[in-house]
Amino acid sequence: MMTDLGGGNTEAEGGPVRHIPVLLKEVLDALEPQAGKVILDGTFGAGGYTSAILSAGADVIALDRDPTAIAAGQAMVAAHGGHLTLNHTQFSVLDRFAPEDGLDGIVLDIGVSSMQIDEAERGFSFQKNGPLDMRMSGAGVSAADVVNRAKVSDLIRIFGFLGEEKQAGRIARAIEKRRATHPFETTRDLAGMIEIVTPRKAKDKIHPATRVFQALRVFVNDELGELAQALFAAEQALKPGGRLVVVTFHSLEDRIVKKFFSDRSGKATGSRHLPMVVERLATFEPVGKGLLAATEEEAEINPRARSAKLRAAIRTVHPAMKADFSIFDLPDLAEIERLGG
Repeated sequence: MMTDLGGGNTEAEGGPVRHIPVLLKEVLDALEPQAGKVILDGTFGAGGYTSAILSAGADVIALDRDPTAIAAGQAMVAAHGGHLTLNHTQFSVLDRFAPEDGLDGIVLDIGVSSMQIDEAERGFSFQKNGPLDMRMSGAGVSAADVVNRAKVSDLIRIFGFLGEEKQAGRIARAIEKRRATHPFETTRDLAGMIEIVTPRKAKDKIHPATRVFQALRVFVNDELGELAQALFAAEQALKPGGRLVVVTFHSLEDRIVKKFFSDRSGKATGSRHLPMVVERLATFEPVGKGLLAATEEEAEINPRARSAKLRAAIRTVHPAMKADFSIFDLPDLAEIERLGG
């Protein structure tokens, strides 16, 4: 999940957080797992949601792009005698794993897991020094590649949009100056420079590098693009009456999910400059009020839950619409993504 930008010893700052499934009761209430149903867990992680869904009697098809999670999950696969399959893949292609008659439910818990944060060698945390990596799958462009090779203008876009960092320009220019003589290699190396350039004020609850690290992780793993693709894939994969449940941890993620469900709600569309209005058949209907947040009690026990938001909807009988990424208003970062050749 994306980093929590609140105070305290959180994932955002790399502090140790024992893995606890966020909004578990709310997820189960929205999914309604039971015997005879097939649920896809697109973000297996430590298997928190999967375990609870299996306990409710449903079969689970689980996915994860992290080979470490796949290896760790084999014991759970063996323990459930054919009721759980675990696949090493990105959740953006989840429709490839759906049975022919469709899925009864899909749950997505977006972003990086607390287990990945706790592994210094993965480079997600700057409280535990490690290589500046951040790749969930271990392949492709690393955070070090981006920091040491991207143009300043591109770094500003990454930090500003994906991290919502107000000092994006100052930090990017400082990176350019420093990398000319000594490339960045470790997490604390980068975090230390950011702290010098934008020192923490007394009222600040988070480390000055938090948003930059968030932005780099989101960019390196194309987290927003993966989420957008996964939503379209879910529309294809769910059977009528199937339920899509998405837990997000940041406004950028939640905005994508909200726009998707709004676009698929069947509301009339059209321009205020044109008299013609296009009526469309809804492919999803909201579950309940459409948005749930963690209770104060859960947030107290599990700091990760503080920024969590849950949105859920039920698939209708109408055919899936065409995938149109323009509805999300995502920035075009393709030029930067060619860093890896």
